Amino acid sequence: MPNSFASIENSLSNRSSVSLARASLFKFLGLLAGVFVLASGSLVYLANDLDHTEQVESAFYTKKAVQSLEKSVRATVKDYAFWGETYKYLHVQVDPDWAYVRQNLGPSLYPDFGFRGVFVVSDDNRTVYSVVEGKLSSVAAADWLKQSIAPILEKAREGEQAETPITAFIDIAGVPALVAAAAITPGTDPTVEADARPASVLIFVDFLDSAKLQVMGQDFGVDGLHVGTPEERDATYFLPLGENGAAGSLRWSPSRPGLRLLGVGLPLIGIAALLVCLMTWAILRRTTASALALDASYTSLHRSQDALAISEARFRDVVEAISDWVWEIDAQGRFTYLSDRFDDVTGLSRIAWIGAPIDDLLGTEPGSLTQWLSIPNRRQDISLQCRYIDSAGRERITRISARNMSDTGFRGTATDVTEEVEARRRIEFLSQHDALTGLPNRTRLQEFLDGKLKALPTPEQPLVMLCLDLDRFKPVNDLLGHAAGDLVLNEVSSCLAECVRHGDLVARVGGDEFVLILTDVSSQDEVEALCRRLIESVERPIEIDQQQVFVSASIGIAMAPNDACEAAELLRYADIALYEAKSAGRNTWRFYAGDMNTRIIERRRLENDLRFAIKDGQLRLHFQPRYRIADGRMVGAEALVRWQHPERGLIPPDTFIPIAEESGLILSLSNWVINTACDCASRWPQNLFVSVNLSPTEFKRGDLVERIQKALVDSAIDPARVELEVTESVMLEDATGALELMRTLKRLGVRIAMDDFGTGYSSLSYLRAFPFDGLKIDRSFLSRLDQSEDDRAIIQAIVGLGRALALTVTAEGIETAEQLSLLKTVSCDEGQGYFLSRPLDSDAFDALAGVGEIQKA
Repeated sequence: MPNSFASIENSLSNRSSVSLARASLFKFLGLLAGVFVLASGSLVYLANDLDHTEQVESAFYTKKAVQSLEKSVRATVKDYAFWGETYKYLHVQVDPDWAYVRQNLGPSLYPDFGFRGVFVVSDDNRTVYSVVEGKLSSVAAADWLKQSIAPILEKAREGEQAETPITAFIDIAGVPALVAAAAITPGTDPTVEADARPASVLIFVDFLDSAKLQVMGQDFGVDGLHVGTPEERDATYFLPLGENGAAGSLRWSPSRPGLRLLGVGLPLIGIAALLVCLMTWAILRRTTASALALDASYTSLHRSQDALAISEARFRDVVEAISDWVWEIDAQGRFTYLSDRFDDVTGLSRIAWIGAPIDDLLGTEPGSLTQWLSIPNRRQDISLQCRYIDSAGRERITRISARNMSDTGFRGTATDVTEEVEARRRIEFLSQHDALTGLPNRTRLQEFLDGKLKALPTPEQPLVMLCLDLDRFKPVNDLLGHAAGDLVLNEVSSCLAECVRHGDLVARVGGDEFVLILTDVSSQDEVEALCRRLIESVERPIEIDQQQVFVSASIGIAMAPNDACEAAELLRYADIALYEAKSAGRNTWRFYAGDMNTRIIERRRLENDLRFAIKDGQLRLHFQPRYRIADGRMVGAEALVRWQHPERGLIPPDTFIPIAEESGLILSLSNWVINTACDCASRWPQNLFVSVNLSPTEFKRGDLVERIQKALVDSAIDPARVELEVTESVMLEDATGALELMRTLKRLGVRIAMDDFGTGYSSLSYLRAFPFDGLKIDRSFLSRLDQSEDDRAIIQAIVGLGRALALTVTAEGIETAEQLSLLKTVSCDEGQGYFLSRPLDSDAFDALAGVGEIQKA
């Protein structure tokens, strides 16, 4: 019995020990389960917080992208609408030639800015000018937009006085479109007077198609930016376009860093929990088998402690994966913990920084980091950007998130955002700088100029503006391509930046136009020395594809406060001085003077008068007879245009021909001369021809052959009785194109002569390669016959050359009997000049043509 009692007692004791062991183990297991649940909950919370932060940031950048597009379009429409030239040619009158043909407001807006539609709506709300996808059109704006534009016109005209454009998003056939509109005003142009009519409105339309949205998304780091579909109406991340989303909405695909974190962290926690369960099962079996042995209890306890240590280690691994690095500080702001990722991200020693103040590592602009952490009632979900120096000595930027640990300190995470901040800085830089050259653009120039003018420069220390434009740059683009032109612009930009001092500004404001602002110049001589240095620097040869390219520069100069104190006026005066420099032969500089503006206004008035004169019949055609020198018989005449101005009287060609060439009126003027000359010559005797001068500009237009052919058909004149005179500059600019065009003209049956022979660079090579019928000796050789034996030899050589190439040689400017005698001696074919006959009007020449003998002036 005692043994039985002892056995029962031992059995009860064993059962009590097993129960006690199991109870302790289950309590420990419950504790671990709580730890796993807490870790999982923290991980899920952190993942949701990361996803939410990413969604908020992507929505912010999407909104910034749309705002940036609106700002850019408003600035573009403002530049064109508040411009005196636009007011003059698209409001006072509608001139498609100025707007479209001369590309002031025409086809380039589509490839350069992406505007699908450009419209001008007049004061009576009629669409008077339309360009759709770069092509001139007659469609009305409302018809093309498929909706009423009355609200847009009303808002645009409301901003007329403040020169404020408006933008609006609308829906066009299911595609969102950004419409920018502005009232057309004279701007700051003093030469344009506003009339009493309501303002015309300039409208630009830009479609937000998939290609446009893809570029916007790439620029602002937003993935999958697209126009929302009806199936996506319940999406939580979208941006409505227009009022209440009337133009649709933008959707995007924000990244899910939290989801990726859960994909890594939850499996690790699950594995840790599974291991703990397996270990618990093993411990229970062990405890049951050895419940009577005290050492077995201790062994089970140690194993439980080991399992807990393993679990804590795995938990630390999860912590290392949830952010870039984790930190803890005590109440004094000293590091008590830094995760292993600290070494990898910063390159610094984690051990060395334990115990160091957090303010020694991380700095903020508002103040110290510990002061920010100690702000009462600080929101826990707000992060702060800090800066630190990594192991390579580079400044890095990190975003700090922190939570209070009661009175023991703070715990938080640090995420490196250096690349993100640099991307934002790049966007801000591009908004104020030229994308090609990196120089400041118009926006930055305006800010810089306004700031310097507010400092009130004095006559002793003026603010100097140089407006610089490249000469001979267009042939580089035309002959070598735009890539070569970009290289030239970059080289010139570097040269200009090297020539100015620190504190000055060099800005690119147009295709080949630059503006320099000088802030520390005390004398005009110093400005001229800088201009000379700038031109010499620009004139250096530039190597492109193993060939040298040469450009030069013209410079206009205006100074504040001597010339103007307002930025717009200073820019305009510098531009006027630049025009004077170009008129003076280019490759030079000019200071602004008050009479320059007067001359420009006078030139514009003369240009307008010439435009009217061509249409109103104020032009007259005179004919200077040409005679065969051998027998004195008339062979033809050169047609010379004259302008009989109703107020100014007879204006010489050397005054209005350059104006016609610069303004584009030369084609209309030349058309009138060719048609009138052919019509007059058709009434002459069949043995007489008419000679007409062609401008080099006409060779750049593709309709020269059609114009000549039409004049021949309309007048019914024999093409062999028509001679076209061209100068050598035609071949210099585009020899291949000029040769092909001349061959086409020859197929019409007309004659071609080289004018002003002997004044060019390589006339002999052109005579051999081009289909010329004759050449004209420049009058400068005849004028010096009595002073230079060399000129006599040159004339004799030219006549011999013409005879060898079977060309008719004509001498211009015969003014004396001695000159005529010499030309007979060298057997020159034909001649013209005041000694033989002055230019005659049509009636006088008709009378002379019936005589046909040499008439001395």
